[in-house]
Amino acid sequence: MALPGDRDATSLDAMTQLKAQLTADLTAAMKARDELSTATLRMLLTAVTTEEVAGSTARALTDDEVLKVIGREAKKRREAAEAFSAAGRTEQAARELDEQGVLNRYLPNQLEDAELTALVADAVRESGATEQRQMGQVMKLLAPKVAGRADGKRLSDEVRRQLSS
Repeated sequence: MALPGDRDATSLDAMTQLKAQLTADLTAAMKARDELSTATLRMLLTAVTTEEVAGSTARALTDDEVLKVIGREAKKRREAAEAFSAAGRTEQAARELDEQGVLNRYLPNQLEDAELTALVADAVRESGATEQRQMGQVMKLLAPKVAGRADGKRLSDEVRRQLSS
């Protein structure tokens, strides 16, 4: 009989495949003495754990929820790199971009511009939207189709462009 806190087969099953992969990759990075990957994966696993215990009850995240956390952390790195570059702090900007590169290994491939344009055109046609104020209808159709494969800003910019033309 398993006692609370024991790590048995059922508690390991609760860990998603993606989180297990992150943990395994962290171990490999530590053994390889890869400081960048080790620091980035530790930060990411901390963000995942924080998300798991946020709210009224602790819960295990699904792979999709872990992907959202990874996407959010990658976006933070991209924005920080832009801010550091604007301030002339190129060394810190490079570090942020390197960390974003580590995070990008776990994200699905991003949509090409042509694919994104075609998806937006289909959604605009499907929703019947003809003006800017109907953008929400188009975004509602697109969100599940592009989840994790296109940045929200990039997506909304394309929707705006197509609705204004």
